Amino acid sequence: MAGEYRLLLENAQQLVLVCSRGEKYLLQAGMASLAVLRDASVVVGLDGYIKAVGQADVIRNQFSRATFERKIDCTGKCILPGLVDAHTHPVWAGDRVHEFAMKLAGASYMEIHQAGGGIHFTVEHTRQATEEELFTTFKHRLERMYRAGSTLVECKSGYGLNLETELKMLRVIERARQTMDIGISSTYCGAHSVPKGRTATEATDDIINNHLPKLKELKLSGEIHVNNIDVFCEKGVFDLDSTRRILQAGKDIGLQINFHGDELHPMKSAELGAELGAQAISHLEEVSDEGIAAMARAKCAAVLLPTTAYMLRLKQPQARKMLNEGVIVALGSDFNPNAYCFSMPMVMHLACVNMKMSMNEALAAATINAAYALGKSDTHGSIEIGKQGDLVIINSSRWEHLIYQFGGHQVLIDYVIIKGKVAYKNERCGIMSSY
Repeated sequence: MAGEYRLLLENAQQLVLVCSRGEKYLLQAGMASLAVLRDASVVVGLDGYIKAVGQADVIRNQFSRATFERKIDCTGKCILPGLVDAHTHPVWAGDRVHEFAMKLAGASYMEIHQAGGGIHFTVEHTRQATEEELFTTFKHRLERMYRAGSTLVECKSGYGLNLETELKMLRVIERARQTMDIGISSTYCGAHSVPKGRTATEATDDIINNHLPKLKELKLSGEIHVNNIDVFCEKGVFDLDSTRRILQAGKDIGLQINFHGDELHPMKSAELGAELGAQAISHLEEVSDEGIAAMARAKCAAVLLPTTAYMLRLKQPQARKMLNEGVIVALGSDFNPNAYCFSMPMVMHLACVNMKMSMNEALAAATINAAYALGKSDTHGSIEIGKQGDLVIINSSRWEHLIYQFGGHQVLIDYVIIKGKVAYKNERCGIMSSY
């Protein structure tokens, strides 16, 4: 049915705006008291953007004569912003379940990597896979992500390590971006590992002289839209000098810098990212005190990945120290064959338990700050007029249940809405009662 507006969500027990004054990100003090309305409603326009937010009776009076394509009664339920997953590797072929057994037996990440497993195992299978095969599995993974509440996801290439396969992966990401409702921030990660038979310097030269010029050409022609440049800056992979060269070359063709740093060894990645004007750096388990201070000054987001530290039994990122020192802290799932987690609610739970974040901090880190890490907090990450109508409705009278119920999102999430359209409706809607 045609209407003047796309969607009305009315009578929510709690409407978690996260921000209410157009903030681009929240630091520790702002995270302490998130903006929450009670008995509230939201209106989304035909263009998919939020037109009104407020108390239910005020919205009811303001839109008493308006027509809507869809109305959803949220009595006794909570509305939150769509979650933002700021770091994923979702395009690949092959399966590394056998490596999980190796890790449980005590093998380290780098031991598996040096034995030909890890990234190189996935690279081999991804090179052999057709574009259609990669798209089919990627689409399925994205569907699982938005059923868990993610409405904007950062998606990396990086399992090709040669131009042909990296472009194949980026075309798959572009196809999903154009054909699916879920928001995608695309990342070129050709420097995910050093290809077999090459040195890091040779791989760096290839990326700068061949990969990036081709990306620029395809971007200008509109064939592939890429947002970010990523490098795995790590001992035995790409050193600080190679990382600097690649990131600067990516920045020179208009890509945001958003890279892996200080994960397994202290590399001074945070200092480098701050110097180069990086939008975000991920991992940071081994970040230095100087690096934390530099990121705070540069307003460079820290994308923390509690699933990785959990799976690899690494020490946890210093979330509390970063928050205390004014760093913009965001969260990501790091979904990949090594950390197989689609669920940002589970990521938030792990962040609270293992990294000692509060539930308010975790939610802000998985919404407005994760959007900032992708350069998209002007349109995503909070429920405010003018932002995209990406919303999650949960079947509970308190929003904290989304984090508190570890692994409970399958029952808790009633609707996931992207651009004002229902992307997912739980088959249990109308059957399960609030609890």
